[in-house]
Amino acid sequence: MKKIAVLIPCYNEGLTIEKVVRDYKKALPEADIYVYDNNSTDDTAAIARRAGAIVRYEYRQGKGNVIRSMFRDIDADCYLMIDGDDTYPAENAREMCNLVLEGKADMVIGDRLSSTYFEENKRPFHNFGNVIVRKFINTFFSRREKIIDVMTGYRAFSPMFVKSFPIMSEGFEIETEMTIHALDKNLLLTSLPVAYRDRPEGSESKLNTYTDGAKVLMTIFNLYRNYQPLRFFGAIAVVLGIAAVIFVLPVLLEYFRTGLVPRFPTLITSGFLCLTSLLSAVCGLILDTIAKNNRRNAEMQMNILKILQKKEEEK
Repeated sequence: MKKIAVLIPCYNEGLTIEKVVRDYKKALPEADIYVYDNNSTDDTAAIARRAGAIVRYEYRQGKGNVIRSMFRDIDADCYLMIDGDDTYPAENAREMCNLVLEGKADMVIGDRLSSTYFEENKRPFHNFGNVIVRKFINTFFSRREKIIDVMTGYRAFSPMFVKSFPIMSEGFEIETEMTIHALDKNLLLTSLPVAYRDRPEGSESKLNTYTDGAKVLMTIFNLYRNYQPLRFFGAIAVVLGIAAVIFVLPVLLEYFRTGLVPRFPTLITSGFLCLTSLLSAVCGLILDTIAKNNRRNAEMQMNILKILQKKEEEK
């Protein structure tokens, strides 16, 4: 039988965790349900244990740190990640897992934005932030299919994705990093519309709209620089090159007309901009070669993981 692991990162979710564990035990009775407590100050761990979950602890604060430990520690044929705040009904769990187990996806994205998210979510800036992040991702990274919901915490993963994903984020920007990694490494993605309901009264979101939103945007910026260096530094080179031409053109026209160069500071500035533009272009070319080698190495690593997975299945 294929092994399913339900992963629930938790920080002070004592109000909802029992219902979440019971709902997913009912939806996936054969699955192992893991609750990783991230320094909760309430009874989250004890309540989850009584509900039948396997409780473990992550003492480094932040959702990214929790997911890192989960992915390292747990071996399964399908991983279903959900939040412990009871915002994702369990009715889509089986379908999401089947898409992974049948080899139709390396990551299934639980798409809230196509269903009830904008009606249920009472934080308008969260809605706006989701739209902005989605537009950035689809503009800079998506090659084929458009990603509708980047920030969702409801996802299913294959072992290929889990064991090849180098987690660098520590906090809520982890979902953005997951999406960009899958797009960059050409992994098989699919989105499935899922129901969403707002947190029950008394349960508070741990996501800070402004500070965590800024971290997400900075993550997109850094990953674009790392994964698409030729485009990133190439754009800088073009801007600097245009500026250099704008500065030097009047000087050249004056020189051709009079044979004099009256504005040496402008000439020096244009020369500096031109040199910087060339350096940026060269940096982009060098880093693009490194990025392609990294993708090649990642592809080889995934081939090795596939071979090991087949050997495990044959035992």
